[in-house]
Amino acid sequence: MSDGYMGQVLYVDLTAKTCTPKPLDDEVRLYIGGKGYGARLLYDLTEKGVDPLGPANPLIFGTGPYNGTFGVQSTRFTVTAKSPLTGAIGNVTAGGDFANAMKRAGFDFIVVTGQAEKPVYVEVTDGSAEIKEAGKLWGMGTQEVQRQFPKAFKCAVIGPAGENLVRYASIIGGDRAAGRCGLGAVMGSKKLKAVICSGKKKVPIAKPDKFKDYTRWLTKYFKAHNMTGEILPAFGTANLLMTTSGRNILPTLNFQKGRHQLAWQISGEQMRKDWLVKNGGCTACPIHCGRTVRRPEGSKYGEAGGKIRGPEYETLGLMGSNIGVFDLAAVLRFNEAVDELGLDSISAGGTLAWAMEANEKGVWKNGLSFGDIAAVDQLIEDIAYRRGIGDELAEGSYRLAQKYGGMDFAMQVKGMELPAYDPRGCYGQGLEYATTNRGGCHINGATMFFETTGAISVDPLSIKAKPELVVFQQNLMAALNAMIICVFSSYAVLPSFVGNMDPQGSLYRSVAWTMKNSGPILRLVLKTKLMAPILWYEKYLGYVTGESYTLGRITESGERDFNMERLFNMREGFALEDDTLPSRLLNEPTFPGQEKGVPLDEMLPSYYKIRGWNPDGTISDKTLNRLQIRS
Repeated sequence: MSDGYMGQVLYVDLTAKTCTPKPLDDEVRLYIGGKGYGARLLYDLTEKGVDPLGPANPLIFGTGPYNGTFGVQSTRFTVTAKSPLTGAIGNVTAGGDFANAMKRAGFDFIVVTGQAEKPVYVEVTDGSAEIKEAGKLWGMGTQEVQRQFPKAFKCAVIGPAGENLVRYASIIGGDRAAGRCGLGAVMGSKKLKAVICSGKKKVPIAKPDKFKDYTRWLTKYFKAHNMTGEILPAFGTANLLMTTSGRNILPTLNFQKGRHQLAWQISGEQMRKDWLVKNGGCTACPIHCGRTVRRPEGSKYGEAGGKIRGPEYETLGLMGSNIGVFDLAAVLRFNEAVDELGLDSISAGGTLAWAMEANEKGVWKNGLSFGDIAAVDQLIEDIAYRRGIGDELAEGSYRLAQKYGGMDFAMQVKGMELPAYDPRGCYGQGLEYATTNRGGCHINGATMFFETTGAISVDPLSIKAKPELVVFQQNLMAALNAMIICVFSSYAVLPSFVGNMDPQGSLYRSVAWTMKNSGPILRLVLKTKLMAPILWYEKYLGYVTGESYTLGRITESGERDFNMERLFNMREGFALEDDTLPSRLLNEPTFPGQEKGVPLDEMLPSYYKIRGWNPDGTISDKTLNRLQIRS
């Protein structure tokens, strides 16, 4: 096994009560690691139709060659399983320190199968592991349970939502959430409360001196960049709130609108002014995008004024404007509750918003209304414990719409609720939502960064070059989630001067025009793969593994990972008709001059062709062979 890998996979069978280390297959290098190889393992370890909440669904904790090196932004881990929310592939990433501890404990992957008879946790230390009784921990919140373990251990845990099999339950590592896809419910179905890791092993690095020098350079570069050195440290991801509202893409009242005059009240600027204690971040990250804020009145988890983790942009959007709440203290309270109980704030907000509109329209009379803060305060807990209507809300908006009607305004793709960017104002992001394998997701492409939220706008209401841009972004982000490195590093891909350009100036217009017409160039890049190590990702991987990486090679690895996920979904019955958007986003315009919503049907054929897929959305044998994917 080459440098960057520990060379071991830990297989934990909770039914047999065994922990067995096995060598890591060299095939991992094709997928790099992380969620890419996680998809390969999931496909190989399951049969078609595996029950997401059954013992045969493996829960796969993954790292990549970059984790444990203490390089810049090297601390994220992945979790992969079949999603109980969607029935598709479920994969999620989170920051914190768990990835470092897992690698230093000696393992690249931990694969958990079976189901325990009683609550347990798995303790992993220096190349070995033990399954331990967790009865006293069952029922505890995510922060409370982590305080029960020695500080030397870094943890991935679930709260009551995971224990009660809420379909969008999260896994929490430190104060970071692996929130999407409901993998906390998979963990809960196995009666697994926590995985804790500690170790002193070192990750082998092929070129340690060059790696250290490059780490120093990149740290300075990030600190000097206007996005990673100024905006994210100052406001965190909440800096996007006023941008998205100003550009009419902030989800409001269940995506009925894209802006609101009170949006400023839940903005990053307002949080900094009235609530911020300090900013912070993951180990080895110079950006420090995390927020530590004062706990507001009414919290069920501590006294007002205490220090708690502040909400990310997605929470502000989905559990703020999307449910008609413009009280920042309330959103801070909601955020603390979903984190402590172990709920994905995106799916929770999307499901609540659907229920509010369903009540408003008489589709499901549940008593909820937009802006009802007191009801949401109670319902978050009711969802986690499946009490009252919380039991139904725990199923997610797609299943509720199947039961009651109202699918046209269930804002989900493949069963997973959408994040906080309305694609009617960024068409490429709409294509990304429709085609991303895990369902409604922005982090596996982040095309909106180049359309509306980043330093430059590539005509968000044009479809020109959007299929090419989406494919490139999905491939690149898949590779980053295989390394695995924080995607916020991509915020600094465009030099600082781009963000400082006058939007009305000739230089800005020239750059925007060039990017809008970059389709042929992107097609050439995607087809030839002949490029130098242009970005830090390739250089970092090269220094760690000792292998030669170019931008072409790394994006091809990402393409392989993306197609591996697609192959799993196809086996589970997903097809062309699942690559779509909610009717509201396709048919209801929100911008002046729009006749309809996202012109998805105009982009999908080109997207499939660029991907090397058949017209019906299936992967061609030629593409599988080219990417060396076993089926």
